[in-house]
Amino acid sequence: MAAVERNLPTESKLLHAPPLEEVASLLNEQMKSNYSWVDVQVVTCPDLTKEPFTLACKGLGGQPRLVELGGVPYLMPWCRREKLYDIRDVAKRLEVEPAFIVGPSMGPWTFRDTGAEMAVCAEVKNGKLNNYSRITWLDKGKIVVERVPDNEPHCGLIGNWFCSQGLTDKVLQIRCKKRTGSADFISCIRQILQDRYKGKSVGLGGVFVLKEGKAQLHVAPQYSKTPLHSDQDLIDWLKFFDMSPPLVAVGTLVSEDLGLDLRLSHFHSFSDHGEGGHFHIDTEPEKAEYLAYFSVAQSIHRIDRPAETHQAGRI
Repeated sequence: MAAVERNLPTESKLLHAPPLEEVASLLNEQMKSNYSWVDVQVVTCPDLTKEPFTLACKGLGGQPRLVELGGVPYLMPWCRREKLYDIRDVAKRLEVEPAFIVGPSMGPWTFRDTGAEMAVCAEVKNGKLNNYSRITWLDKGKIVVERVPDNEPHCGLIGNWFCSQGLTDKVLQIRCKKRTGSADFISCIRQILQDRYKGKSVGLGGVFVLKEGKAQLHVAPQYSKTPLHSDQDLIDWLKFFDMSPPLVAVGTLVSEDLGLDLRLSHFHSFSDHGEGGHFHIDTEPEKAEYLAYFSVAQSIHRIDRPAETHQAGRI
């Protein structure tokens, strides 16, 4: 039986939650500085269990909140393998029923004993796990994307999750094409929110799909045998790839830290053509096309914050 972290200190804070219509209007105007075509609307969330998303629940509605679990200091300078979390325990701690959780983590060594990028996508209902999570890992240098079974409830080290009841509700629909600026998709959105809501923290979470154009992603290889002290150490350890669309990505962003030592944005991708990992930026900007569904979170819950921290590795 794996030793799972259960004595998890938890801090919670309210986020600034502007109306969806206000955020849609802001993004619709400001994202034009980074894309040649932009359309942001408030819509009823489509069925996210269907293609291309294939998530565990239909929508993003019902008590929307963000979760930050663990953190990069548990990976650097050495991987803290004792930092193994149970998704069901985290869901119980959040007091959301049922709990629909999406976002990035490290893969559990209990499933694949190697570094791995995990796209958590799970429903916890009556304490039972319906697991649609995927992990991306390297098998002798070859990228492997796998569905995580229901009997594997773990993740490792890090989590940046959006949690709701999975209900069909109103959401932000963001569509854009042809990147003309230097910012990646998520950084563009986050910077706009930061500029508009100075001194407040707005949090979004959900899913996007890169429909056209390749993108740069990384995949963690076997756990490093040398200590990782800096961004460059981490970059030298990770394996970077150009990957093909469509790529589905789940994760979160916040416009500002709230004194909780937050990772300001983090998204992991998967696909049905055998590619996935940590999403960085599209590499064919003239072809890039995105479709996203996000909800505005009401609160953030910081779980198992590292006592000793640093800013390295939050790439």
